[in-house]
Amino acid sequence: MFIQTEETPNPDSLKFIPGRTVLEAGTASFTTLDECNRSPFARRLLSVDGVEAVFFGSDFITITKASAQDWYILKPSVIGIIMEQFVAGLPVLIDTSETLSAQNAETDPIIQQIKELIDTRVRPAVAQDGGDILFHAFENGIVYLKMQGACSGCPSSTATLKSGIENMLRYYIPEVEEVRAVE
Repeated sequence: MFIQTEETPNPDSLKFIPGRTVLEAGTASFTTLDECNRSPFARRLLSVDGVEAVFFGSDFITITKASAQDWYILKPSVIGIIMEQFVAGLPVLIDTSETLSAQNAETDPIIQQIKELIDTRVRPAVAQDGGDILFHAFENGIVYLKMQGACSGCPSSTATLKSGIENMLRYYIPEVEEVRAVE
């Protein structure tokens, strides 16, 4: 098994591509061991000294490290765990009854339009960089988005939100005045 790696715009995040499906649908993000009840795989990755976050996409895994750590030290351990996981054929998540990308089933046409633009124009591009952006809320002209994976904590994420996503949403949806990230 060969696992490719790709750099992301976030110097503390690296995208690992196992050449196999990671998640059939949605995404999953883990930043603490307590969140790993449904993923022993994420628990093993977070147990590596220096790994701060694990993000599962459809065909990739994004690992975020502590700034003080070096990839040349962490990378072999992470690749070893990923290889063991997929060679053994173990599931990435053991309980998929929860919605992985929780999004409200809103009936508001503005919210539906915002979600559609994010899903069709933003999320595919952000996934290329090892991350994801999820709709959180729309209140008083402000769109709140949750950044995950390599996007969370990325130095260029503010520019992406303001210059890219905010401008696009304002162009197509006049009711949108601003875009903000939520934790």
